[in-house]
Amino acid sequence: MSTMNTVGRPTTPNAVESKPATLTGGRGLLQNEHLIFESDGWGKTGVDLPEPKTDGSDLGDLVRRDPIGLPGLSEPETMRHYVRLSQKNHAIDLAIYPLGSCTMKHNPRLNEKMARLPGFSDIHPLQPVSTVQGALELMDTLAHWLTTLTGMPAVALSPKAGAHGELCGLMAIRAAHEASGEHEKRRKVLVPTSAHGTNPATAAFVGYTVVEVAQTEDGRVDVADLASKLGPDVAAIMVTNPNTCGLFERDILEISRLTHEAGAYFYCDGANFNAIVGRVRPGDLGVDAMHINLHKTFSTPHGGGGPGAGPVVLSEALAPFAPAPWVVSGDDGFRLVEFAEDEAEQAFGRLCAFQGQMGMYVRALSYMMSHGSDGLRQVAEDAVLNANYIKARLSDLMSAAFPEGPCMHEALFDDQWLKGTDITTLDFAKAMIDEGFHPMTMYFPLVVHGAMLIEPTETESKQELDRFIHAMRALAEAAKAGDVDRFKGAPFHAPLRRLDETRAARSPVLRWTAPEGSNIAAE
Repeated sequence: MSTMNTVGRPTTPNAVESKPATLTGGRGLLQNEHLIFESDGWGKTGVDLPEPKTDGSDLGDLVRRDPIGLPGLSEPETMRHYVRLSQKNHAIDLAIYPLGSCTMKHNPRLNEKMARLPGFSDIHPLQPVSTVQGALELMDTLAHWLTTLTGMPAVALSPKAGAHGELCGLMAIRAAHEASGEHEKRRKVLVPTSAHGTNPATAAFVGYTVVEVAQTEDGRVDVADLASKLGPDVAAIMVTNPNTCGLFERDILEISRLTHEAGAYFYCDGANFNAIVGRVRPGDLGVDAMHINLHKTFSTPHGGGGPGAGPVVLSEALAPFAPAPWVVSGDDGFRLVEFAEDEAEQAFGRLCAFQGQMGMYVRALSYMMSHGSDGLRQVAEDAVLNANYIKARLSDLMSAAFPEGPCMHEALFDDQWLKGTDITTLDFAKAMIDEGFHPMTMYFPLVVHGAMLIEPTETESKQELDRFIHAMRALAEAAKAGDVDRFKGAPFHAPLRRLDETRAARSPVLRWTAPEGSNIAAE
């Protein structure tokens, strides 16, 4: 099956196979790039350093005896290496990033400018409090707006990610039960089948037994099953709302009532807060603790192994057990409560060495203040609108997992529509790479067979959504027309062809070693 490219010429999936191989391995402006360890120039460096004045004898056994084994590159070679790598990867700055449940939204450049301001970018956590009053005021302001948006009285800023926030919330819950003398008997945490995988993992890590709660046919918590499992041995429930099926838990008030009647606490996974920010306050729903992924809802950088932030808002019942440190203001300005005494007497401890990720706080507050209350409300409205637009435009070709009614922030499809084609969800996703799109989230949530979870976020224009939808429809039609080779062989146009992902996951090569007989590493 042929398609039309942007200049009107017919293209085929195998077009790249019929072209002669290049001598360099590059393709036009896309350069072939080896591992940095394989690059020439081991005797070079982009920096001249003075000879050390000491011999390092004071380090004892810590003195290095072997070559460090790092490549020596000039500055141009280093820059080219990373620029070339960036051209082999997808990015939100390149095109829509439709990963469901991840909220891969645009990071405004204004945020980056603010985070680089002197006084935010160059301070140290051990500076005297009197010298960082502006930074503490910013943290206090961020805390104010997080509690205002969620309708919760307290927030712990220090958790560094969503899972870290879950840990914070459950440790506060455990501390509350310990204070009431009920911890020993309340050893269970109830988690729905559609929860994020970190939920049961975190509960088990804290020492609880995880009990699964069933899901109804329409993709929501089975309230009857929840009620049957609540009892004096339950410490908490963990519910994601909107959930990982892209649906709002319409029985959320009943879930909260039943949980509190049983003497348990309600932990809400706030990873999907982007869908309801400015529209719904979790505190009004009876939530006791909820983490907020600043990288999802408030546009701070997402992933890459860098700094994250997952503040946790807490109800009045859990606020006394919040971890140190937190910011308070008084006649003498702002100060940090850092020790388990006085107002922090019941704090369960600390989650990290210092105060959290300052750069993320600046970016998140910049996003809030530039949007305002009406803008944040529109964030949620546009995110939901975009997801429903995708669902409506694709549902005639692809099978929606829960076709009845609208979705929230993400459109979820199953693989029923691929039945009889010999094409899998993975095959379809690989073909998306050839069209220049990062695949949607695959096979998650686990409760949907062959799941394809698409979250466009609010930052995509109708033009970009239509471009994505056009490609999805063309691929769906090709799959139904029996063009199996197009999918089984994909991707054809990526720097590397399809890999053995199972083998890569089970037997990863994490360390580069020089070829046998090579003396490069020693030079």
